[in-house]
Amino acid sequence: MTTEAPVAAGRIVLLTASHRVAPGLLSWPAWQTLRAADRVLCADEAHPQLPYLREAGVVVEIAAVTAQELVDACAGGTSQAEGSGEGRTVVVVPSGEGDTALTDGLARLAGSGRVQMPDLELLPGSYDLPGARLLDLVQVMDRIRAECPWSSTQTHTGLAKYGIEEAYELVEAIEDGDRDELREELGDVLLQVVFHARIAQEDEHEPFSIDDVAGTIVEKLIHRHPHVFGDERAETPEDVKEHWLRTKAIEKQRDSVTDGVPLGQPGLALAAKLASRVRSAGLDVPLPAGSGIGYELLALAVRAEASGTDPEAALRAAGRAYRDAIRAAEGQE
Repeated sequence: MTTEAPVAAGRIVLLTASHRVAPGLLSWPAWQTLRAADRVLCADEAHPQLPYLREAGVVVEIAAVTAQELVDACAGGTSQAEGSGEGRTVVVVPSGEGDTALTDGLARLAGSGRVQMPDLELLPGSYDLPGARLLDLVQVMDRIRAECPWSSTQTHTGLAKYGIEEAYELVEAIEDGDRDELREELGDVLLQVVFHARIAQEDEHEPFSIDDVAGTIVEKLIHRHPHVFGDERAETPEDVKEHWLRTKAIEKQRDSVTDGVPLGQPGLALAAKLASRVRSAGLDVPLPAGSGIGYELLALAVRAEASGTDPEAALRAAGRAYRDAIRAAEGQE
């Protein structure tokens, strides 16, 4: 007496693809699986992958199936090898949001113990490249600019103060050493860049986009790092700084070493920046004669810069110590 081998339950392949990668750019294992499958199912008739799958000769059925129907589709039939007795391979192309009802249903069936389940496989058809989530940020910003009553009316001038605030909050997170806060504040600063770039797109006379912003800084970085992207050599950080300053001077064609120093920055930082420019240029410029706290602070800032100390950071550190002392005094009352 012979006993027939049980028919295998087949194979379900959930094919995922990043929406941040152009449709049709799938991995070779994904294309192999699609071509070899007995059936390819997709519930979304507007899925961006469908035109490319059909162009490649893959037959896709537009059908929304339940977990049980999908299991039944895998079992009870033969594969492409006629008479092999094996279960079928069914590939499901989920929607962009994912088919949670289907995956939850499959999980329930598998956990019930009452159903012979097919092999379940999650096959990534494409992966996000580094920086891909920036595309999400651009898309979200586009929608907010179009639909939010507050964001849709903002201008470069109106947002300027937030850029300053976010920069200071980023510095505070760095000095506090709080990694979670640092990640969040970096995002807030990045938002300011994307927001301003989105507003700039709407300018009637000189529009530019976030891609133009990114392209400009990429060109600048490549041009100012000839020791990385060119033939020049730089063995030390001082060599790199020399390259940077020399290239920047050629680009800007400035008349004075003070050109490009923003006068609106905090006073100690301004004094230190001017002192740095004087020192880098090899100039001998005496401090202006004068009396009062301003001239005293100027001298302190110049002295700090000459010793390699950031006077703003030093004063903030002292301010934090003063704050802690105040809190301690309050706690004793």
